[in-house]
Amino acid sequence: MQGIRRKIVYVTLYELIAIAASTAGLALLSSSSVGHASVAAVAASVIAVAWNLIFNTLFERWEARQAVRGRNFWRRAAHAIGFEGGLVVTLVPLFAWWLEISLWQAFVLDLGLIVFFLVYTFAFNLAFDKVFGLPASAQ
Repeated sequence: MQGIRRKIVYVTLYELIAIAASTAGLALLSSSSVGHASVAAVAASVIAVAWNLIFNTLFERWEARQAVRGRNFWRRAAHAIGFEGGLVVTLVPLFAWWLEISLWQAFVLDLGLIVFFLVYTFAFNLAFDKVFGLPASAQ
C-alpha cells in the first residue's frame, strides 16, 4: 500500500488508538472528567492529524533523498521525536486552557503523554510497516 491511501489508513488507525489512550491519560493526570478530557483528546487528535500529514510528507521527501535505504532504529527514533516535538508546541497551551491548569502543569502532563507517545509511535510505525510493508521512500 502506497501514497495517500497508506497515509489515510495510517492516520486513522493511529489516531483512534491515540484518542482512547489520551482520554484516559488526560482524565487521570488532570483530575478532569472523562467527558472533559475526551474533548481535549479529540482536539489534540485533530491537531495531530494535520501535523502527521505535514510531518510525514516532509519526512518521506527527506528520506527519499538519503543514500541509505530502509528504516533502522535511529531513523525511526528521529521520526518519533520529530513528530512528538512538533506536537508539544501546540498541545501544551491547548491543555492549559481547556483543562484550566498552568502552562507548567500542562507541560508536565504533556511530558507523561510524550513518553507514552514516543514508545507508541515507534511501536505503531514498526507494526504498521510489518503489516503493510515499507513506503516507496524506504524501499
